[in-house]
Amino acid sequence: MIYDRNQPRVAYFCMEYGLDEDLPIYAGGLGILAGDILKTAYDLRLPFIGVGIRWKEGYTTQLINEQGWPYDQPATYTKDILQDTGIIVHVTIRGDLVPVRVWRVDCFRNAPLYLLDTAVPGSNYDWATRRLYGGSSQDRIAQEIVLGIGGIRALEALGHKVDVYHFNEGHAVLAGIELIRRKKAAGKTFENALDATRRGVVFTTHTPVMAGNEEHEHELLRYMGAYDGLSWEEMRRIGDDPFNMTVAGLRLAHVANGVSKLHGMTARAMWSDKDDRAPIVSITNGVHIATWMHPSIHQAYKANLSLWAPHLQAKRELLEVIAKRTGVYLNSQSLLIGFARRAALYKRPDLIFKRMDIMGPLLESGRVQLVFSGKAHPQDESGKHLVSTIAKTAQDFPQSVVFLENYDMQLGRLLTAGCDVWLNNPQRPLEASGTSGIKAALNGCLNLSVLDGWWLEACQHGINGWQFGGGYEGPNQVKYDLASLYEVLLQEVIPTYYENPTKWRNMMQASANMAYHRFSSQRMLTEYYNIMYQPSRTANLVTEEIELMVGS
Repeated sequence: MIYDRNQPRVAYFCMEYGLDEDLPIYAGGLGILAGDILKTAYDLRLPFIGVGIRWKEGYTTQLINEQGWPYDQPATYTKDILQDTGIIVHVTIRGDLVPVRVWRVDCFRNAPLYLLDTAVPGSNYDWATRRLYGGSSQDRIAQEIVLGIGGIRALEALGHKVDVYHFNEGHAVLAGIELIRRKKAAGKTFENALDATRRGVVFTTHTPVMAGNEEHEHELLRYMGAYDGLSWEEMRRIGDDPFNMTVAGLRLAHVANGVSKLHGMTARAMWSDKDDRAPIVSITNGVHIATWMHPSIHQAYKANLSLWAPHLQAKRELLEVIAKRTGVYLNSQSLLIGFARRAALYKRPDLIFKRMDIMGPLLESGRVQLVFSGKAHPQDESGKHLVSTIAKTAQDFPQSVVFLENYDMQLGRLLTAGCDVWLNNPQRPLEASGTSGIKAALNGCLNLSVLDGWWLEACQHGINGWQFGGGYEGPNQVKYDLASLYEVLLQEVIPTYYENPTKWRNMMQASANMAYHRFSSQRMLTEYYNIMYQPSRTANLVTEEIELMVGS
């Protein structure tokens, strides 16, 4: 692929961006992906623009109280890399004209990020961009009006010419409504305006759980101002009734993508009954190597040296942070297994503790050490219960289990570089991609994972990591996965670590090599430009991919 000015000019809309832990405008994997894409566009000198929101409070700082229960505090900005563009656009919320200030994150010149902010002096709508994913349905719709409708108006005011609008998840679909409104105002019929809009829109879906796809009642959308000049019949035509943001994204785009091969298949099955939706291809996520590969490990990898010595350096760095934060001094010679991601039921962070008759002796002897981290959504009581369960288990095994509060990008880098094994046991097929495992693999940390998300494509059992569960799906999945996890852990992982260091080091090298060449964000963004941003190629590629997956 030749990177030049003739490439399509892309505007990428996302509710969150994970650029740096000191700019806490991200909640989890969705934002980290968006940040990695923006950094990669800068690296490759591609014409790319990010559109997001400047959250006044950022995402939550989540700590554990004395009773072992997580509680939330507003995150604070510890460094300011934002520049005021001097531009203010307006959107309509609840019938009021609301000013929206446009800020620029000025660290990526050819790939700038513009953040929208309703905290304008004299406005009563500062609440709209106060807190990421907080508040009621009205708050969420107001935020989506700012991101989508405000984002289109900001790009126009900034003078940016756009060839492709990329909506990352359903939060951004009101940008498509604004594009249709403009075409209707210029004299096009609704159907012609919809068709013309589709030609310039692509959509990424991330949520393989039907209940996780956002819906709103039409009356609330109309009241909040989301209709933006369209009628109920036209809005229903786009998003059904109630209005489903994912369905709308699929109907506003000429092509959509899942974020792994398995997720693409799952998404096609989920939405197979929706007429007139975009074809769904699979473009597996990748990660930004310079951000997520430990510098010493990266240097050794590029020099074709063993990764063991820099891994031990990274492990010591992690253990020092663990000791400083928790007062627990883990053994650098013992097997260290990491589990860190958003706290959600389907990710099953407590699975490994289901048979304490097996795990207890391993933990008491120090032969296995476990480090956990993760945040629950502030309104997710079940997720908080999971965090509390892990934190209390850490108290029961104070010399071998730790929980690190307030998971963020800094902790993510430390954990994926410093752990020996990366544990991942979601309920298949609910893990759309699982990029934390890619980051771990990139650093030579060996994945021990169910065959879900990206790992289904990557795993060579016993060569670059291990799988357990065999891809089983069914009513006894927890029981089956648990038995398989213990079998692989006891018969393969632990013996290899303690008894066959040569094999372990070779597996580390194979893991890093696989991740570096197959699962980088450079490969991912190249596929976006070659497939998603080239409408003429979409139909054939979808047909070819479906035939390939069915044949396999």
